[in-house]
Amino acid sequence: MNLDIREIPFSRFGSYFCISKEKDSEDVYIRDVHGGDDAPSKLFQVDILQHGVEQVFEVKSSEVSLSFYLKGERVAEIIMTEEDELHIDVEDVELRLRATKGKYDSLMELEDGMFEYHIYPKELKLMIVNLTGELLVDAPWNIIGNDFIDIRMKEGHFVIESYRTVYQKKEYLPFTQGKAQVERLYKDWFDSMNPRMTGTGYLPSLERASYITWSSVVHPDGVLKDYAMYMSKLWMYNIWSWDNCFNALNLGEKHPELAFAQLKIFMDTQDVSGAYPDFVNDKFISYNCIKPPIFAYVYEQLMEKNDYFKDTHRLKWVYESTKKVMNYYDQYRTFQGRLPHYKHGNDSGWDNASLFHVGMPVEAPDLASFLVRTYDILSSFAERLGEKVEAVRFKERADKMFNLLIERLFDEEGFYGSVGKNAEKIEIRSSLILRLPVLIGYRLEKDVMDQLVSDLEANFETKYGLATESVNSPHYKDNGYWLGPIWAPVTYLFIDALKKNGYEEAGNRLRDKFLELTLVGGMAENFDPHTGKGLVDTSFTWTSSVFLLLLADKVRGD
Repeated sequence: MNLDIREIPFSRFGSYFCISKEKDSEDVYIRDVHGGDDAPSKLFQVDILQHGVEQVFEVKSSEVSLSFYLKGERVAEIIMTEEDELHIDVEDVELRLRATKGKYDSLMELEDGMFEYHIYPKELKLMIVNLTGELLVDAPWNIIGNDFIDIRMKEGHFVIESYRTVYQKKEYLPFTQGKAQVERLYKDWFDSMNPRMTGTGYLPSLERASYITWSSVVHPDGVLKDYAMYMSKLWMYNIWSWDNCFNALNLGEKHPELAFAQLKIFMDTQDVSGAYPDFVNDKFISYNCIKPPIFAYVYEQLMEKNDYFKDTHRLKWVYESTKKVMNYYDQYRTFQGRLPHYKHGNDSGWDNASLFHVGMPVEAPDLASFLVRTYDILSSFAERLGEKVEAVRFKERADKMFNLLIERLFDEEGFYGSVGKNAEKIEIRSSLILRLPVLIGYRLEKDVMDQLVSDLEANFETKYGLATESVNSPHYKDNGYWLGPIWAPVTYLFIDALKKNGYEEAGNRLRDKFLELTLVGGMAENFDPHTGKGLVDTSFTWTSSVFLLLLADKVRGD
């Protein structure tokens, strides 16, 4: 694959290093995603010089290496042999690294050909090693740090290795061997995405999705006790709750341990209240927003994909953790006699959806539906675990909440939300979020489901799938985040619900539209529903994971 690093950063499985190009300036940067997307990521700007003069160069990247070209000739190449190692091979030119340093950042020579760079804001150190070439460094000291750092690499093999505290000397693989090692690793991953899919006509999307999911993983560090698949290494470099579940679902069949790790990250950081964090990175845990519970929904599907998830110990872990989540909503998000509520649009994952334009808190039918579905699944988990009394109790809780949902948030026009301490009806009913009760279609009357499906087809379905705001709504907005664009996880939820509740034709039609969408808009965070253009972050893992799940479904169906 010819990788455009303006859209998809060059990286590898397990690494915090990545390389990308600025869309406006076309400047190329070596970056590091420690600290999440609130931390500075740029380490060095990369330039190519010939006879001391900056040259206009071309960058070409594959899944395993990134190369620099002058007048069609390759002059430098970068690979990531190991997770914390960046290897650079230079021929006939100087590759210059200019540090984007802070006040206290400091570079020092420890011995011939070895410079240690301390990066204070990231609590990170780099060892820059000259293996076979010429390393020239200009970094004048000024009391508390270097005025600037200019590093030039000529004619040879160089390594930049990152670490937290102490550098351990080692023998580095020769460049060609290191490249071959990465090629083998990536081939194994790509093959695991199911080679039967390569003949379906979706190869460009398959290549993007496979690479994005592989290259967006970071290794255990700090808060992260296991490998984590970030949403992206372009802009959104954290692991978010809810998002993580769709990645786990795609990994479940061929990479069950990694799939379980995506869930365990949040179970391990669950608050005493029962709430999962909104997001986690190697340095920070945020509980600002609490997403709806879908762990049980996903785990039920994972058990169908791989017997690994039927293990009693793992099932019990998810079961007990999910019980705490449900207790959180019962104790801390529910007013007496009412349904659980959101305190911000971000709680729902639909940050700026029109349902939330009136105010807060909001009782929403999607949240109630997720909870009903979770109680139903907990009941089945309890049966499997031999907890008969609990199974009955959870089914009763599901029944009670379902009845309350119909009583409080449903009328002849469909589902709606309520707002504020007095639970006033929200008149805005044009968001797709109000149609998510399809998730509990097995509990709804057939005429209610028929009405929901007809509504989807008439007011939300576009050339490429389901818009998140009715295309006829005054609130619809181009590139409006949740006010129109198509999102992968929501698409998956609707397709899954439709196919499981007797609307297979509609589900398959939406599936095929999404697959076609990726050929137009790539693996973006979201998409224009009319043109298919990829919007916001263009290198998103949950989009990639949903694509792979839906493609696998199509291959099985065909």
